[in-house]
Amino acid sequence: MIGYRVKSLREERKMSISELSTKSGVAKSYISSLERNLQTNPTILVLEKIARILCIKVDALLNEQADKGMDEEWMVILQDLMTAGISKEEMREFILDRK
Repeated sequence: MIGYRVKSLREERKMSISELSTKSGVAKSYISSLERNLQTNPTILVLEKIARILCIKVDALLNEQADKGMDEEWMVILQDLMTAGISKEEMREFILDRK
């Protein structure tokens, strides 16, 4: 179940296993095993790393309904911001400065 969710969410974001591995710090072989349901008991740390890169909460990996609500374009924008190294605090300052 978790592996299916990881694969589905990764593919929705047009991300390869290699890209998810590099960005999350989780081994490519581990992600592959997870997605093929060979690895069925990932640690919370692994789930947190994967969820962060997929711009979702850990709950969304555990429960399909938890991922409803954020549209794809916003997820891509958030991923780009994270990749660029922009922190939540910097974004909050930017938003507050614009008001």
